[in-house]
Amino acid sequence: MNAHPEDPVVFDQQVKTVCETYEQTPKLHEQGVHVVSTDEKTGIQALERKDPTLPTRSGRIERREFEYIRHGTLCLMANFDVALGKILTPSLGLTRTEEDYLAHIAQTVATDPSGQWVWISDHLNTHVSASLVEWVAQQCGITLDLGVKGESGILTSMETRATFLSDPSHRIRFVFTPKHTSWLNQVEIWFSILVRRLLKRGSFVSVDDLRDQILAFIEYFNRTMAKPFKWTYRGRPLVA
Repeated sequence: MNAHPEDPVVFDQQVKTVCETYEQTPKLHEQGVHVVSTDEKTGIQALERKDPTLPTRSGRIERREFEYIRHGTLCLMANFDVALGKILTPSLGLTRTEEDYLAHIAQTVATDPSGQWVWISDHLNTHVSASLVEWVAQQCGITLDLGVKGESGILTSMETRATFLSDPSHRIRFVFTPKHTSWLNQVEIWFSILVRRLLKRGSFVSVDDLRDQILAFIEYFNRTMAKPFKWTYRGRPLVA
């Protein structure tokens, strides 16, 4: 754990809230509440190896070409369903803007538009945007004055927006991890699986090929490998 919090009391409470959310997930799932860990994996490179990999054979290990051709990058926005261990409605694109993130959240909620959603996320500025606050307010039927971004009310700052988004009375709410604690976000564990099983060993002839292979891996993972992670946090990061 590499976090050095300015306020250890606040930090400990935030960690406790995240861990309690994971512990409550099975019960929440029975009640129809979706608990989703979400984040982006940026700069995924479409690297094509110049020569094919030579497979293992008697007396020889697999040999992979170290030279490659670059074909561009993609950003993956992924949702890890904490109760089921599956990846939901992934988004793959060239950017990760405020608009991209809102569209990603909206398309996921659209799979159960009247359901309850709990999102586990970090404090990236696009994750606490004014547009996200406005969208959540609209979806939850909240009609109070939200104020003006940078000037007044709920929209004033990242802090005030995060407070609104994490309100437990909302049908759609967010549980934010403290700074520098990516290991608290379960989707990061899944990202490590994606890297080991696909990206590290893959060869991709284009960005479209990269996208297709990532989506195919997600379909395969959900069908054959998906299961909830056992939350065993004892002051150390989880291991997949």
